[in-house]
Amino acid sequence: MDSDYDRSVLIINPNTTQAMTDALKPLVKRLKYRTTHFEYFTAPSGVPSINNEDDAAVSAEHCLPVLKQKLNEFDAFLVCCYSQHPLVPELRNELAKAGLYKPVTGIFESSVSTCLQSLNNYDSFGIVSTGSQWKEILGEAVTNFLGSDNPERYAGTETTGLNADQLHTAPKEEVDRLMKDATKKLLSNGAKAICLGCAGMAGLDQTVREACIEALGEQLGKRVRVVDGVVSGVIFLEGTLRAGV
Repeated sequence: MDSDYDRSVLIINPNTTQAMTDALKPLVKRLKYRTTHFEYFTAPSGVPSINNEDDAAVSAEHCLPVLKQKLNEFDAFLVCCYSQHPLVPELRNELAKAGLYKPVTGIFESSVSTCLQSLNNYDSFGIVSTGSQWKEILGEAVTNFLGSDNPERYAGTETTGLNADQLHTAPKEEVDRLMKDATKKLLSNGAKAICLGCAGMAGLDQTVREACIEALGEQLGKRVRVVDGVVSGVIFLEGTLRAGV
């Protein structure tokens, strides 16, 4: 690590689509953590888009051997796939075996935690995701993460029908329309916070905000929390490293 930096974080895109990795960089840069070095990793092989749990498992198999060689190079690791991605526990296990105690999180875990911290305990959050299969997958992930069904805290997952890579290749007007439709369904279910449920949605927070204002009016629409998992993950890791936890 460059001596000009106090700490380092590896931001991991476990699919092979470099454009998704590149889309994360402006989000991190805007946080202005000038004493932290951020480096980016794109899967060297595997799948171009993680569209289900099988894809997640394949991506972990292709990434882990390379990442194991980097455990000493960085102080923290962020896995940028919106799921309970197996790389998160696998990296923790590898670090523990090496006698290294460094924080690892995924963008799913960090965004849900941010929502829960920012809402009253009677308010709920929802997730905007990609393909319809993620409704069940993320529903189970939320239950596992919270430790119970907690239906009063979870307004559900609504999807766009697009794969992660299509968020960057489909016409912008179509992506915006589908994102807004999914957001408005969550708002009608009572969601007070919206998670961007895919790393490929980087930069689409403004589209979600517009949907909130269209559905609820300007005053209430601006009060809805819109949480980007990459941003929340970086903030969590930065805080953890600074606190020395």
